[in-house]
Amino acid sequence: MNLTPGPQSMSLPVEAGESAHVRATGVTVSRGSRRVLDDVSVTVSARSRVAVVGENGRGKTTLLHVLAGLITPDDGTVHRAGTIGLARQELSARDGETVGTLTSEALAASLAALRALDEATLAVTEGDPTAGDRYAAALDAATRLDAWDAERRVDVALEALGACTDRDRSLATLSVGQRYRVRLACLLGARHDVLLLDEPTNHLDAGGLDFLTRRLREHDGGLAVVSHDRALLRDVANRFLDLDPTRDGKPRLYAGGYDAWQDARRRERERWEQDHEEQQAEHRRLRDAVSKARDRLSTGWRPDKGTGKHQRQSRAPGVVQALNRQRDALEEHRIDVPEPPPVLRWPDLDVRPGAPHVRAHGVAVGGRLAGPVGLALDGGDRLLVTGPNGAGKSTLLAVLAGALEPADGHVWTAKGARVARITQETAEQDPALTARDVYTRHVGRLVAAGALRDADAVPLGSLGLLGSDAMRTPVGRMSQGQRRRLDLALALAGRPGLILLDEPTNHLSSALVDELTVAIRDTSAAVVVATHDRQLLRDLADWPRLELPGPHP
Repeated sequence: MNLTPGPQSMSLPVEAGESAHVRATGVTVSRGSRRVLDDVSVTVSARSRVAVVGENGRGKTTLLHVLAGLITPDDGTVHRAGTIGLARQELSARDGETVGTLTSEALAASLAALRALDEATLAVTEGDPTAGDRYAAALDAATRLDAWDAERRVDVALEALGACTDRDRSLATLSVGQRYRVRLACLLGARHDVLLLDEPTNHLDAGGLDFLTRRLREHDGGLAVVSHDRALLRDVANRFLDLDPTRDGKPRLYAGGYDAWQDARRRERERWEQDHEEQQAEHRRLRDAVSKARDRLSTGWRPDKGTGKHQRQSRAPGVVQALNRQRDALEEHRIDVPEPPPVLRWPDLDVRPGAPHVRAHGVAVGGRLAGPVGLALDGGDRLLVTGPNGAGKSTLLAVLAGALEPADGHVWTAKGARVARITQETAEQDPALTARDVYTRHVGRLVAAGALRDADAVPLGSLGLLGSDAMRTPVGRMSQGQRRRLDLALALAGRPGLILLDEPTNHLSSALVDELTVAIRDTSAAVVVATHDRQLLRDLADWPRLELPGPHP
């Protein structure tokens, strides 16, 4: 999370109140030859609750960075009034930074307001005739920020999110999730006129999600959020800016809540698909008509020797005219409805029900998974793994995948069993390689190791996860969501019989999460899901559940 001040942020914040806003008009951003945002307009004003949605790689994060002032658009304008707090999706820790560094940044505006108030109060008591206006401005700023309560708010947020409260702790010694929670707590503890949040639910457990939702609903300023968390979008958003491709290539702004957006989007998609199919069908009909006219011309213009020759030749001019008419009609017919974007096409994994895959006997990992945990996973099995942060959900999945040796107990994996695991964060890949190159190399390694026959590999393009442009894009230039899609494709490449999914909805669009939910419910493979995603937990509520206890204090 970076706390990004608006242009009015100085030593003493300037009042914005109901006039606070961020307004983008006709924003366009390009990356090389690719247009990331095209003529996007949106206003986030006081009390706005805007969800920025769309498939991965559509520019959602880029738009938030444009609104915050981190990116200057190639075209269009952005106007800001008031202070802005930005929660970034990607995090880094600079040398020497501590938890206290972040809390001090979050409290800076409130502390500045209190210092200004103290100085103005002293000036008034000393009879300074100019101090009255300064005192009024300082009191107004401190009141608007509720500066007297700022430090308590940060402490409450740190505690509620399960974040580190040790101000001297170096950020470099914290995990990605721990750093994320500290920065989110600082953002929620500070008072900003406009909040811009990029995937704020990542790394939060059930308690943290409830706290975040409550604070966002209570926020009396503007809010724009990019999130895969469908429950959060249902709870806080009342307008949806959808950056997904449309028939005219323009983004859509939908009024109403989550269901209204989904209904409108579904109707538009159905009309789009129907119109595209009708145009394709008409094009095929015209092409067939040209082919038939050409055949008639061939039969009439070059008749066989014998009777009827002159009769067929006399008909040839009419056949030629008919062919020309059909050709003209085909030339004039244009397919102006673009092809709708693909949807997830889950491969047939052909796993025999009940086929043994993995057995875990009394496994535990010191300091990471209390245990002992025992379970059996066979073809077609389903399992939800839940528990608070630190309970060991990710550790258990790593043990089941064979990526981590347990300190106690043991794991048996059936001979020839194909086990795929998707971790919480995107896997590290050579940033210079394209997605297609990464996929091809991965399949090659599986084949070389004897884990997969080349003929059994799932073609990347058949999955509907990455478009042709994304497959040609170097991994280093892909968005978090696109890399997450690549992770899913890599997991499916080897036709696994057991799929281990650790927070599978992280960084994915809500539309793809819906498709993924249907796929993992229907697949013949065994599936284990570890998640805090509230909507996914509701959708999979009928699955067996393994609840891991929280770590000992």
